[in-house]
Amino acid sequence: MELCILKHFPVVYINCLYSTLFLRIDYKLKRQDSTKTLLIKSEQLLRIEEHDFAMRPGFGGSAIPVGIDVQVESIDSISEVNMDFTMTLYLRHYWKDERLSFPSRNNQSRTFDSRLVKKIWVPDVFFVHSKRSFIHDTTMENIMLRVYPDGNILYSVRVTVTALCSMDFSSFPLDTQNCSLELESYAYNENDLMLYWKNGNDSLRTDEIVLSQFFIEHFHASSGLAFYSSTGWYNRLFINFILRRHIFFFMLQTYFPTMLMVVLSWVSFWIDRRAVPARVSLGITTVLTMSTIITGVSSSMPQVSYVKAVDIYLWTSFLFVFLSVIEYAAVNYCTTLEEMRKMKRGKLPSTYNASQAMAFDGCFHDNDIELTPFPRMAPSLTPDPLTNPTQNQDIRPREGTRLRRQRSVRENVDLLVSNSYMIDSYSRLAFPLSYLLFNTIYWSLYS
Repeated sequence: MELCILKHFPVVYINCLYSTLFLRIDYKLKRQDSTKTLLIKSEQLLRIEEHDFAMRPGFGGSAIPVGIDVQVESIDSISEVNMDFTMTLYLRHYWKDERLSFPSRNNQSRTFDSRLVKKIWVPDVFFVHSKRSFIHDTTMENIMLRVYPDGNILYSVRVTVTALCSMDFSSFPLDTQNCSLELESYAYNENDLMLYWKNGNDSLRTDEIVLSQFFIEHFHASSGLAFYSSTGWYNRLFINFILRRHIFFFMLQTYFPTMLMVVLSWVSFWIDRRAVPARVSLGITTVLTMSTIITGVSSSMPQVSYVKAVDIYLWTSFLFVFLSVIEYAAVNYCTTLEEMRKMKRGKLPSTYNASQAMAFDGCFHDNDIELTPFPRMAPSLTPDPLTNPTQNQDIRPREGTRLRRQRSVRENVDLLVSNSYMIDSYSRLAFPLSYLLFNTIYWSLYS
């Protein structure tokens, strides 16, 4: 017998090895089958095949309440040209579907990804006035479904949406914009689906958001109704946020350069009026620089049909620069008339050429020309002081007489022509005071 056992020992040993190998293979298959069976059991547990999930829960009854909870991750961009904004957020839905309830001993929920979402009913919430939107899919679709034993469901999705924001640029760049992201059911009106903020004002949460050109003053949630003539009333939820623009960027890029150009145009008032190349080149340079600033600001803004605050400032400053050029044209014209009159009266040297004086380099002075003193005004009607200058010098006001004749417009014009340098003297004071008054009114209205 012992010989027989020893004789058959190799066979027994081989059978044992085969049995062990088959047990391991069978165990691995069972493990694989158990995972597969678990998925089947989950679908069977949720009774997905037993119901038609194309219909909403409680079809035919009252409207199903769907709570909404939003966490704003970031505001990616705000475009004034396109009048839109881009926002990334976590959108969470809460509702109850008794068709998905299942028995559980420990009352624990079950979590699934997007593969199960396609087999059940979910709310068809969309973004009103959205231009583009997408669900993030790296590395998998950012969708989460959590089912509780009593049928309560949490459905969360991470989405980026670009939506329209109707902006008012009448106070740009000292403006405040109010934008909103609107959520609404596309197919189900208020008789079938009732959207509401799950936790009231606390349903809207935001991370720390920092924008380059805006400061977020306030985030708040609100709700309302939207009416469509063909389908009825729909519940609508609003994510409102107020944006206030940072002014420092525009102060550096627009306002400060504009102020400097206006002040630079006033330098010509202190340059000799016969230095034509200097004053003309300075005036043309400031005008062209202002045109460049206006063009640059307009190219970065939408083509609106109303006047913006920055347009008022730029065009008023452009007007000051343009008037400084016109001022020199008036000074030059009056100087030419003055010199022509003196040549006719023989007050200028015979070697003097008026055309050369127009292109002088600024070294010419008034003492090179014999000038007559200013005429004194007579207390009564007298002949034209310009036609009879010698008689005017001999006339003195009588003692005790307080009557003074006001000069006519023609006399004032003739006085300016005879003394053209007075235009520059008045401009040195009038232009800065006027521009200071304009800035005071402008910043008090818009700031």
